[in-house]
Amino acid sequence: MEQHLYESVHEEFRALCRSFLAREAVPHHAGWEKAGLVDRELWRKAGAAGLLGMDVPEEYGGGGQRDFRFNCVLVEEIIHAGCSGLGFGLHNDVVAPYLTELTTEEQRKRWLPGFCSGDVVTAIAMSEPGAGSDLAGVRTTAVRDGDEYVLNGQKTFITNGEHADLVVVVAKTATDQGAHGVSLVAVERGTPGFTRGRRLEKVGLKANDTAELFFDDCRVPADNLIGTENHGFYHLMGNLPRERLGIAVAAGYVLSMLMRSRG
Repeated sequence: MEQHLYESVHEEFRALCRSFLAREAVPHHAGWEKAGLVDRELWRKAGAAGLLGMDVPEEYGGGGQRDFRFNCVLVEEIIHAGCSGLGFGLHNDVVAPYLTELTTEEQRKRWLPGFCSGDVVTAIAMSEPGAGSDLAGVRTTAVRDGDEYVLNGQKTFITNGEHADLVVVVAKTATDQGAHGVSLVAVERGTPGFTRGRRLEKVGLKANDTAELFFDDCRVPADNLIGTENHGFYHLMGNLPRERLGIAVAAGYVLSMLMRSRG
C-alpha cells in the first residue's frame, strides 16, 4: 500500500531501526517471551543507537527532532520485527511529553539525559485495581508533608513497571475535589516505600514487563511534582491523544501487513 507520509530522512531512520532490531532484539525475543522480560541492557543499546528520546532537545541528549513521524517509524519497525516485548513506545510516545513540556529546568537536567541514554527507563502509573480509564477516580494519594509528598496506594497493569527507574504516578493531592484534585508525582527507583509486585502474565505482549506497583508511606521530594498541583487531570487529557495516535499507528501498520500478505 503506497503512502506519502515519510521523507527520505525517515526512511534512513527506518533502516537504522530495522538493522538495530535484527541485530539486538530478534535473535533474543523468543527467550524474552519465556522470561516475561527483555534484557535491561537492550535499553542502553537503544539509547546509544539514537532510538530513545528522538524529540527530546539535543541539549539533554535527545535527537532534537520535533517530528512524530520518527516515533511512528520505530513503532512500525518493532511490529515488522515481531518484537512485541519492547516498551520503547510507552517511553518515547507516552512519557516523553510529560518530561519535556511540564518539567522544570532542574528536572529536565536530572531526568532527560538518562531517558535518552537508556539508563532511565520510564513508566506512567494510571490504572488501579478499581480505576482504569476513570482517572478522576484514582485512590492513590499524595499528601503534602513539608517539603515532601507521602504516597499511599496501588497501581496495576503498568507497562515497563518492572524495569522502570522513574514512574510518573497519578495521585490525588486533594481527595475531595475529584478531577480537580489529581496531580502527577515522579517516583524514582529505590525510594523507600515504593515496591513492585508480581510480574503479570498476559495473553500477548509476553516479553513486555507489566507489573503491580505499591506505595506505602512513600516519601518523595515535593520538587518531584510534574506540572501544576491539582492540574494533573488536565495534563493527562492534553497528552493522552498522543498515546492514542501511537496505538493508531501500530494498528494501521498491522492492517497494512495483513493486506500485503493477502496480495
